[in-house]
Formats: sequence, C-alpha cells, structure tokens
Amino acid sequence: MFHLFSSDISSIQLPDKFTCPFCYTPHPLCSEAKEDVCSYLNENEALLLAAEEGKMFGVLIVENERKQIGFLAAFSGQLAGKNFHKYFVPPVFDILEDKKFYIDEDEEISSINRKIKEIESSTEYKQAIQLVQESKKDKEATLRKLKEEMHVAKQQRDEKRKSYLTDEDKQQLIRESQFQKAEYKRIEQSLNEIVSKNESVLNDFQQNIESLKTERKRLSAKLQEKLFSCFIFYNANKDQKSLFAIFKDYKKAIPPSGAGECAAPRLLQYAYTNNYKPIAMAEFWYGKSPKQEIKEHGNFYPACKHKCEPILDFMLQGLNVEENRLQKENLKISVIYEDEAILVINKPSGMLSVPGKSSQKSAYEYAKELNNSELFTVHRLDMDTSGILLFAKTQIAQSNLQKQFSNKETQKKYVAIVEGKPKQKNGTITLPLIPDIENRPYQVVDYEHGKQTETEYVILKESEGQTRIQFIPKTGRTHQLRVHAAHKQGLGCPIVGDNLYGKPADRLYLHAEQLQCIHPQTGEIMTFNCKAPF
Repeated sequence: MFHLFSSDISSIQLPDKFTCPFCYTPHPLCSEAKEDVCSYLNENEALLLAAEEGKMFGVLIVENERKQIGFLAAFSGQLAGKNFHKYFVPPVFDILEDKKFYIDEDEEISSINRKIKEIESSTEYKQAIQLVQESKKDKEATLRKLKEEMHVAKQQRDEKRKSYLTDEDKQQLIRESQFQKAEYKRIEQSLNEIVSKNESVLNDFQQNIESLKTERKRLSAKLQEKLFSCFIFYNANKDQKSLFAIFKDYKKAIPPSGAGECAAPRLLQYAYTNNYKPIAMAEFWYGKSPKQEIKEHGNFYPACKHKCEPILDFMLQGLNVEENRLQKENLKISVIYEDEAILVINKPSGMLSVPGKSSQKSAYEYAKELNNSELFTVHRLDMDTSGILLFAKTQIAQSNLQKQFSNKETQKKYVAIVEGKPKQKNGTITLPLIPDIENRPYQVVDYEHGKQTETEYVILKESEGQTRIQFIPKTGRTHQLRVHAAHKQGLGCPIVGDNLYGKPADRLYLHAEQLQCIHPQTGEIMTFNCKAPF
C-alpha cells in the first residue's frame, strides 16, 4: 500500500505541520500523489469506469520506517462494488468481507423489503388505489352534475315566483327545493360511504406497509449499532476509541450512516497501524459531479464535517496540525430566518457562497450542515462580500425564487464604504459590463458588447476620506457594485478593501444588508435585514 512517487520529489520541501483537513492548500507532494493515483486509474479500465461516475479519493504523504517518503491512497465508500482494491488502503472495517456478523439481521431486513415490494406490486393493492381514485372522481362528477341541475331548477322556480301563484303552488315550489336538497345529501352520503369503503380497503394495505417499514427501521437501527461497534479508530498517541464513543463526545447518540468509510479516516488508520509517519493529506474529486452537490473533477476538497469532523478530531490528536482558518469568528455563518421552504443566512466576508475550485468551505456547505438536509442555491454573493444569502429547501421553492431574481421582482440593498467622496448625493449608474477574457475575474465596461446594468445609490454618511453609501442594484451582474463604485464613469470611488478595483484592506467593505422577496409558499412579502459589521 506504500507507494513511492513516480517523479523526482527531492526538491520539494516537507511541511512543518500536518494538514488541517477542513481548510488547506494542497501540499505539492499531495498534488504529485494525486497525479500518480489518476495515472493508476487510467491504467485500470474497470476501476476507471467506476471512478468516472464520481468518487472522492484521498492521498496521505507518509514516511516509512526506512525514512523513505511516499504516499498512501484511499477512496471513500466503495469502488466498483468493493471496499478493497490492492492499490488502495483497506477500510477500517470491511462490511463486505466480514458479512457473517450481521447476516441474520440483514436477511430479516431483506425479507421485509420483499414483503413491502410484494404488497406494492400486487394486483389487489393497485386495484384498491384505482377504486379509491375512481370513486372520488365519480363522486365529484355526480355531485357537480346535481349542483348544476339544482341551479337550473332554482332558476326555473324563481321565474315561476315572478307570476301569480296560489299558496299551494308556493308550497309546492318549497317542497320541490327541499326534496332536491335532501336528495343531494342522500346521494352525497351514499357516495361518501362508497369512497370510505374503498379507502378502508386501501388503508389496510397501507397500514400493513407502514408496519413493515417501522419494523425495518427498528432492525436497521439495531444492525447499524452492531456495525458501528466494529469501527475502532486510533490516533497518533496510539489511543483507540469506538465510533460510538467518538460521536458521543459530540453529543450525537448515533453516528451518521457511512461514518468512518471516507478516505481520510482510512488513510490515517492504515498509517497508524503500520507505523507510517503522517506528513500531509488531501482529498480530491474524480469523475462526474454528483447530482445534489457541486464538485469538479480533479479539484481538492476539505474533509466532510458531518461524518468526519468528530472522527478526525480524535485521529489527529498527537500530530502537529495546522490551524483551521475557517474556525475564526468572522468565518462563520449565522441564521437570520428559517422555515420549511427557505433558509436565510448572514455570510461573512472571505467565504465562498457555493463550492469552488479551492478547498475552502462555502456558505452553502456550512448551511447544508446546519440544516442537516439538502439545500438549493438561489443567488450568490461575491466571496469578499458579506451579508444576506438566501437558500431554498425544495426545488419548487428554488424555481420560484430564481424566477423572482430573474424577473427583477426582488429588492436588494447593500451598504458600502468607499474611498473619497462621490460628486452627487444620490443617483443611478448604468455601465454595461462584460468579463475581461484575458484577465478573469475582472469585469470591464463595454458599451458595444456589455450587458445592461443599473445601480441606484444614496450617500448615508461622509467622513474624512471615506463615504458610507447605500447601493440598490436593479440588476445582478458579477462585480456590478464594485465596478460601478470604482469606475470613473460611475462614482470614481472604489470600495474600501477592493483588491481587484481598488486597494486591499482587512476586508471588502461591502455588505448585503436587506433583501425583499415573495415567499415561495405563502405568497407573503418577506423583508430580511442584517446590519453591517462595519
């Protein structure tokens, strides 16, 4: 499992500290190891086909007992249906190889799955569903027709009442109306009884299915507990701890599914148990981007916090580890508002809105962990811009909100501090922007090919050498506010800390302080506010 590098690494200096797995710049040796792993995959067709579907790999630079520098490689989960392949370190515990320990529980769960499938695919169950649907449809059609007939009859009675009628004639019309109403209720009750009878039959099937699912859940929890008890981890101090004990320290009674099966814990475990000295580590994505996440082929990524943070916090004990820059107070998100459809957070300056090419963790990933479920992006803020960032919790909500942004139905307000003093107290800037192809990510003003932009502004406060301004963008182009502030045909006053269009500072002094949108479920106009930290 110990691999020497295919290229000459003698000129590459070793790091002073071990990699912080949650925020790092890949060490050059890790990049070299990644290339060797990719070369190996390219030479093994079966593994390559599996990897191209999308897989996280990891490399750990180590020193062996002979003082040689090499690397270990691992993949997360399974590759080509197996937990173990000869080039890669083995799993901490191989479920597929040691299947006997849970075979009875696994068979019980499989048996329940077969019973559920048998019920759901049975002719009787499908007929029960069909009968409920048809009886409801028949009820609606019959009652609708009766209402139409009653409406016509009422109009006819109203016409008769306009002419001379005897008392007996009037009473007859009343009796006719009462009879029709009573007949409607009788038919409605009869139809309800038919629907209820059909629903009762269907409910029997569904209750049976739910009962089986409940039992399956109980058995799955029991099996999971038995499985996790087999995961015993080590650290550099040669201490050992079970998966349950590790997560208990994090006040999590049950580890999440798949905990301990990622590449990073596998690499460290193998190093500790085989007397290799860990030097540096990195994880990278290979193949297609997953459907529910944003990952690019060949890019390095931090270790997952949900599954790996508790494990790695224990396993790294005894190593001299780099500081986690993302643990600083100004690099944490806070929740402004949350319900079943949307999540609104305050993104700090210096944090990506969504995952990018670097290993730095994004606001999307932090928010997803806080929410403990899938999130969908709606809009973005520049990495250096702080403030209100909105996420959807469902694809329907995402589609609704994205249309609002696209149709300019949202209202956004930013606060900024700019260098100097604008000539006017307020106004509108309309400079067309286009990316500078030769110098990305810069944007340039181009009246021929640029896209339309519009920004309203008003001065809030003037101080010596600087001005506090409120920006109200009517369009949402990349770097729109930054260019509109800095360009001579705009304000001619770059935002403080703008290292692209102005001068660097401790941060970019631009903050999204207000967002107004229509709630995607309730239709209510929602206004979110977040005071600037400057």
